Amino acid sequence: MAAIKRAILSCYDKTGVVELAEVLRSFGVELICTAGTLETLREAGIQAMDIAEFTGVEEMLGGRIKSLHPKVHSGLLGIRDDKVHIEQMQAHDYKWIDFVAVNLHPIEEMARKPGISVEEVIEQTDIGGTAMVRSAAKNFRYVTLVVNPERYSSIMHEIRAHDGEVPFAMRFRLAQEAFEYTARYDEFIAGYLRSTEPPKE
Repeated sequence: MAAIKRAILSCYDKTGVVELAEVLRSFGVELICTAGTLETLREAGIQAMDIAEFTGVEEMLGGRIKSLHPKVHSGLLGIRDDKVHIEQMQAHDYKWIDFVAVNLHPIEEMARKPGISVEEVIEQTDIGGTAMVRSAAKNFRYVTLVVNPERYSSIMHEIRAHDGEVPFAMRFRLAQEAFEYTARYDEFIAGYLRSTEPPKE
């Protein structure tokens, strides 16, 4: 195990995220957040960095581009004991990201709203969040990923019990849950489009 040094928090559901952030900060973890989560943490007096400050690129295209940046995904996907990966990260001055808490916009609730259009539903389809989930889950050997706020309590317990680290077995289980989460998300969108008349061109 290795101690968590840097975390990304990007949560539509803010339940428990302040408490999670407080525990991470108590172990000196640098917090990087998207706008809504950043506002929640700063209102609670917790020090955190805007993801735009981390990447050096402002949010653009009406919010479609926030976390889709090589600095984010290199930090998540890099193999920490691979000499080439280490050299490439150092060459670009990129940093490892050790922890991710992400949950997505509840698109099923939006799709059930009366009169909502296909375009409106698809516009709310999460791209950057799901990409971070998949990158972090793929690299579970080095990255802790949580998509369910109900898991925060057990994760905080492990962090406290292991001096800022999360055991491998839990990282593996969380990755499994994350892939199941994105699979359900994608299957809903695919099913929604199958059952919906296409919009006018």
